[in-house]
Amino acid sequence: MMEKPISYCEYVNTLEEDNLHRIYHDTQYGFPIISDNELFGRLILEINQAGLSWTTILKKQNNFRNSFSDFDIEKIAIYSQKEINSLLNNPGIIRNKLKVNAVIFNANKILEIQNKYGSFSKWLDKNLSTEIDLWVKLFKQNFKFTGDEITKEFLFSTGYLKGAHIETCPIYKKLNKLNPKWKTI
Repeated sequence: MMEKPISYCEYVNTLEEDNLHRIYHDTQYGFPIISDNELFGRLILEINQAGLSWTTILKKQNNFRNSFSDFDIEKIAIYSQKEINSLLNNPGIIRNKLKVNAVIFNANKILEIQNKYGSFSKWLDKNLSTEIDLWVKLFKQNFKFTGDEITKEFLFSTGYLKGAHIETCPIYKKLNKLNPKWKTI
């Protein structure tokens, strides 16, 4: 019997190079994202993963992008009941009313943040903290459907918190060079 890997890095190392998890790990997970729309897109994926496997989300990530207006925050913020109904009937994404409504609410909240701070990215930078409890509290105060795990994974996956990769992972070294924020937290 094979020992269970202790990290995502070790797990993906056992997979073929064309595996969705391996591709995500090697090209997206923990990589800094600057674009507010792309940051929001990752938040959409993390919210929709709640209660499901990450494999399900990886298989549907292109459907999410297409279904949610290429993650365009301004467009999503003004979705009407027609767009909501279309999403709830779309088999290519997770058809959960609470999650769909949370995405629309969160898009509006990010527009408020952009208005006040210039961008979602700048707001995240302003609130950099190594204490996950503070992040979770901040996300719960501002967004819907962002509990402990969703907040933590969003921050790891977008490069806002160090910890997506173990130190022996080749991607860890690459990300250390790419993410100057880590030097300050």
